Amino acid sequence: MTWSEPGADGLGEAVGVLREWRAEGTPAQLHPGDLGWFWRSGAAATAAAVRLWRGHGGRVLAVGLLDGPDLLRLAFAPDVRRNEELARRLAGDVTEPGHGVLPEGRVNVEAPADSPLLDLLAAEYGWRTDEPWTPLARGLADPVEEPGVRVEVVGPERAEAFAAVHRSAFGGRRFTAERWHAMAAGLPYADGRSLVAYDGRGEPVAAVAVWSAGPGRPGLLEPMGVHAGHRGRGYGAAITRAAAAALRELGASSATVSTPTANTAAVATYEAAGFHRRPETHDRYRDASNRP
Repeated sequence: MTWSEPGADGLGEAVGVLREWRAEGTPAQLHPGDLGWFWRSGAAATAAAVRLWRGHGGRVLAVGLLDGPDLLRLAFAPDVRRNEELARRLAGDVTEPGHGVLPEGRVNVEAPADSPLLDLLAAEYGWRTDEPWTPLARGLADPVEEPGVRVEVVGPERAEAFAAVHRSAFGGRRFTAERWHAMAAGLPYADGRSLVAYDGRGEPVAAVAVWSAGPGRPGLLEPMGVHAGHRGRGYGAAITRAAAAALRELGASSATVSTPTANTAAVATYEAAGFHRRPETHDRYRDASNRP
């Protein structure tokens, strides 16, 4: 069993298996929409951040995304998600020097809650438990109520409105209309959609990207944000309801999202939009104090 980067030409395989692996009633794991959102940095950067673990015959057993310099997010094929041999191989790959899966310094690993990997990292390598995250979900069997504000689908002409809301909501300057175009050109965006909500004066006040994994599979909100100058007025819940409705139109069985538990305002926003909490999850992390 070995790992590799897929290269830009191999990203379709990674996106395809992530779609196939998503199913209702299973623990949350890396979603094709996570690759879709990362695609804002371009196909080459996305390919460099993806790791594939293959078994006999070249079958992909696990997909990882180095989501920034210090977080590896993982997904597993359903029949090996709880396989201890695979978990031990990945534990060695992410822990032992020279494997190249993770950089030096503090790093986190996110994996499905029922994978043995997380317990192995803690028990045998001394990795610690990080702060809790709260997953939330809303079933989409029934129609979603109206958002209560004007919401429009983002095309090229509204890319800057989406980007401006995102920059304000998350306090950064890097997300531009050009990055939206790169994201929209990515393979996962074939099952994606971007939305912007407007106030009564026509100002963009909230934005969200949604990602379907295909009909009958859970969809994802990533990211959702409200302009800093328009918070506390219900726009977050409104755009979240619109996101759920968009995923229903795309055939998703549910809408899912995850946020740090400490972000109580975000948890309350999703609950106001009809989402329900699921059991908290925890990454494992290592730093200089628990490096083998």
